[in-house]
Amino acid sequence: MSCQPSRMNTVYKWLNNNQHCLLCAQPAHSPVPLCTDCEVELPWLGPHCRICAIPLAAEGLACGECLRKPPAFTHVEAAWRYRYPVDSLITGFKHQSRWPQGRLLAELLAAHLRHAFDHGLPRPAFLLPVPLTKRRLRQRGFNQAGLLANWLGQALELPVESSWLLRLQDAPAQQQLDAAARKRNLRQAFGLAGHARITGQHLALVDDVMTTGATAEAAARLLIKAGAARVDLYCLARTPRPGD
Repeated sequence: MSCQPSRMNTVYKWLNNNQHCLLCAQPAHSPVPLCTDCEVELPWLGPHCRICAIPLAAEGLACGECLRKPPAFTHVEAAWRYRYPVDSLITGFKHQSRWPQGRLLAELLAAHLRHAFDHGLPRPAFLLPVPLTKRRLRQRGFNQAGLLANWLGQALELPVESSWLLRLQDAPAQQQLDAAARKRNLRQAFGLAGHARITGQHLALVDDVMTTGATAEAAARLLIKAGAARVDLYCLARTPRPGD
C-alpha cells in the first residue's frame, strides 16, 4: 500500500471561483487561495547568495561559505525566508496534513521558477524529490517533498522521478541536530535505484526548506559522482543564519 495520497483524489477544489485566502479568510479574487495583500506581505527571499540562497545584504554575490568550499549543487532557488507566515504554512502542510497549504506554496513557487527560467535559469531535465526514510514515511503518511515535486512537475511540465533517489538510513530527524551533526547524520544516507538514468542529466532536487544545506549537499554529491551534469535545488524557503 502506498503511503502517498493518490494523485487522482481531489484534496482541494483548486479552481473554485469563490476562493478564500488561507491566511486571512477574506475573498481571494484569485485562481489560488491567497489574497493580494497577504501575498505582498509574504517574507520574500530578497538579496541572497547566488549559489546557496542564504540571505545576504546585496544581490548577485556568493557567500563566504560557498567561496571557501563550493558545494556539489550548482544553484538553490527558493522563494521565501523561513519565517511567519510561510513557516506556519509549511508546518501545517508537513506535520498536520494540510495539503491545500502545500499546494498553495507549490503554485507560488512554480510561478517564481517560471520567472527564473524566463531570466536565464536553465530548466532541468527531471525533478527528484528528496526522499524520506521508510520509518519517517510511515509516521507521516506521505513525503511532503514528493507532493511538492508532483505539483511543480504538473505546473512546469517537467517529469518527476520519485524512485531514483533513495534514503538508506533510519537516522534522527535533521531538525534535532546542529550543522556538524547534520553532516555526520547524512554520511551515506542516500543511494540510487538501479534503473536511475543519471549520466549527463541536469537534475533538480525538490524539498520544503533548506537550513544548513547538508541534505542538498549529500544528495547532490551522490548524483554528481554518478555522472549528473548539474544538480540544483528547488525549495519553498531558506533559513537565514542565526541572528540574521
